Amino acid sequence: MSRLWHQNAVIYQIDPTRFFDSNADGWGDLRGIVEKLDYVESLGATAIWLTPFYLSPRRDNGYDVENHIEPDPRIGSLDDVEWLIAEADKRDIRLIIELVAQHTADTHSWFLEARKGRDSPFHDFYLWRDTPGPDEPAPMFPTVEPHIWRFDEQAQRYYRHLFYHHEPDLNLRHPDVIQAVDRVLRFWADKGVAGFRIDAASHMVEQASLPGDRESGYRLFNHFYDLLTVDHPDMILLGEVDVNVSEFQDFFGGGERLTTLLNFWINKNTILALAREDAAPLVKALNELPMPPANGGYCFWLRNHDELDMEDLSEEDYDFVMDKYAPDPDMRIYGRGIRRRLAPMLGGNERHQAMAHALLFSLPGTPVVRYGAEIGMGDLLSQPERESVRTPMQWHAGQAPGFLPAILPGLWSR
Repeated sequence: MSRLWHQNAVIYQIDPTRFFDSNADGWGDLRGIVEKLDYVESLGATAIWLTPFYLSPRRDNGYDVENHIEPDPRIGSLDDVEWLIAEADKRDIRLIIELVAQHTADTHSWFLEARKGRDSPFHDFYLWRDTPGPDEPAPMFPTVEPHIWRFDEQAQRYYRHLFYHHEPDLNLRHPDVIQAVDRVLRFWADKGVAGFRIDAASHMVEQASLPGDRESGYRLFNHFYDLLTVDHPDMILLGEVDVNVSEFQDFFGGGERLTTLLNFWINKNTILALAREDAAPLVKALNELPMPPANGGYCFWLRNHDELDMEDLSEEDYDFVMDKYAPDPDMRIYGRGIRRRLAPMLGGNERHQAMAHALLFSLPGTPVVRYGAEIGMGDLLSQPERESVRTPMQWHAGQAPGFLPAILPGLWSR
């Protein structure tokens, strides 16, 4: 297997709970993905980015992980994961899974033990204070969670959560935490996954950095890279890094940190160029990109499972995009983004959607396509927050395409 396979890949993003329900219980599942691998192959996809399938309360689409090495039984078993990897491999499709290690669910065994008090060996797995600290960094969901410190009655201390209050932040300076994450990485690498999408990678750097020494935070990814590539030289680390382009090289680390970066700057400017019907913003943004290392690269996309984040554009450009693609306040979210899929943003025009994807595939990097984009799937604005773009794959016409109708409304809210 080529170490540079990711540079020529086409990545298809799948939410396992929303893709295909193999047993009519209202939950998409891993066996359902296996059933549809021939379809995925027919699209030309050579890799699948699988969003979290781990044991979880699923209050944040599975990013609230309760156990990093145990699949959610509603989605499948460990045998099902191994079957999916094996069947995908027969079709030369690689599997990229999520590493969610910036935070855990508050139901994770680590946090349940940490809450018992300062004497617990797990207490320092998380970030605590006796009094609430400043909201720095800024909360990720300011219109929903305006503060990042929350009082825990059992611990009688405040814990930090950049995301939801039920997702306490890990202390990534603690060696025992890093060893625990190492065990997770080794476990799945030995099962045969081809890479990890590193959730909230830029926040992990902040949490791993020693005071006044951000470089120490970046070295966390040197550690993960070395850990994985010694036995799996073709393994990739795909980082979620919504940062200024001036920081990209720090995340690449000369090819010894993150292999590939999800490029938010190009995503914002691609959408801006489409809105203005003018390539100039995209051309300018592309010219600003530093050259990735020889073994690295960028991933580009049009829409994914989150809000379409437009912050960092100029005020004029931001207002233009929002007015064009999210004219109704209900289409906007968190004071910075759009909670719509691409097809309705483009008015359902098939030629415009085809052109946008042709543009995506022409960019100098790896394209990522979210499930349903290939059929022009719409959104469901009646659902809360980002759930509007996380509706089930429409395998046929009807109210519940590929899912048990009686359970589908509940699925949409999970």
